[in-house]
Amino acid sequence: QVQLVESGGGLVQAGGSLRLSCAASVSFFSINAMGWYRQAPGKQRELVAGISSSGITGYTDSVKGRFTISRDSAKNTAYLEMNSLKPEDTAVYSCNAKIRIRAWTGAIDYWGQGTQVTVSS
Repeated sequence: QVQLVESGGGLVQAGGSLRLSCAASVSFFSINAMGWYRQAPGKQRELVAGISSSGITGYTDSVKGRFTISRDSAKNTAYLEMNSLKPEDTAVYSCNAKIRIRAWTGAIDYWGQGTQVTVSS
């Protein structure tokens, strides 16, 4: 059973920084795209940043220039570096990975447990 284990959330003041990590455990064939989503109270979940297996990245407009997504393929880990945090960044952040368990299977979505990020003003 593949698991995505997240870490790095917490409470930070506006203007501060946090780094989230998402590590995939157990054996699998390959990881395709990985991404970070967030959901604030009363709002829909949104894709914050994504990274392809070749390293191509994309961001939602509200975090461009402030957040950086990266991945370490050798460690099966994705990171989200968040700088210049704003109160509106407060949300539960969840990691997503599209994983192929075997070479002959398609990619399946796996999710982390979610980590709370709270930015105080």
